[in-house]
Amino acid sequence: MTPVETEMSDRYKKIQDQVISAAIRSGRDPGEIRILAVSKTVPAPAIQTAIDSGLTLFGENRIQEAREKIKLLHGNFTMHMIGHLQSNKSSDAVKLFDLIHSIDKITTARAINHEAEKTGKVQKILIQIKTVNEDTKSGISPEESLKLAENILSLGNLDLQGVMTIGPLTDDSRVTRRAFRDTSAVLSKINSEFGLNIRVI
Repeated sequence: MTPVETEMSDRYKKIQDQVISAAIRSGRDPGEIRILAVSKTVPAPAIQTAIDSGLTLFGENRIQEAREKIKLLHGNFTMHMIGHLQSNKSSDAVKLFDLIHSIDKITTARAINHEAEKTGKVQKILIQIKTVNEDTKSGISPEESLKLAENILSLGNLDLQGVMTIGPLTDDSRVTRRAFRDTSAVLSKINSEFGLNIRVI
């Protein structure tokens, strides 16, 4: 292992330890929590070093950038789409990503389902919930999320794994916690309404 790989591996282990401690404090199973490295704008060699250091889960927000990087990477890794997805990019997204995080419209969900159906893939997705009133944030309102979930569940080539949100840009941890509590509440409502037990937030 190179010095850079050793340093990255040590940092990853430190983050893992922090996550485990936080999970135990909150009564959660640490095994349910996965660490996603946001690799957008990061060059492929640096991502490869991260893979070689033990990281396996990466998030990209641009189709073309992800495609070029994936060609250069090897080993045990998975790519997630973490940015806003236009319906006309659905075909590429289905080919490239294990999980698409940012579904907030039924038109996008249907486009992804259509492309997944063509290839026989069941595409994993998350519903993006808008929990803060910021123009730069995408997502569906908590009030409209149940209807979107219902529509998604009727599509045979989509696998609804859970929900996500992008927290507010603030140093106030109370505001951030409230946004994620609201997101958790949406997931609970979806589970209750449709008899599910999805747990990804």
